[in-house]
Amino acid sequence: MEIKIIDGANMDIDLVSGNEASWQQMKCPWNEAEGVKSHKCAVKNISICDYFCGIEYLDNVKCCYPDKNELADNKQKNQSL
Repeated sequence: MEIKIIDGANMDIDLVSGNEASWQQMKCPWNEAEGVKSHKCAVKNISICDYFCGIEYLDNVKCCYPDKNELADNKQKNQSL
């Protein structure tokens, strides 16, 4: 099976559903460190968290908190050139 990495997805991704989700959900480490529920991994049409490193099948968020994702910084720099 060939898996393609397709650029340009527009998604909402967060770990702040609390008890509203019907599945077990871990907490965002940045939110836990600050005692808030405001940080989100990705907000559709708005932003991507500095610590967001992607998604693994099926719904696992890859996070590098407390270190910023340097790969995302490089991608943003290259797009602005």
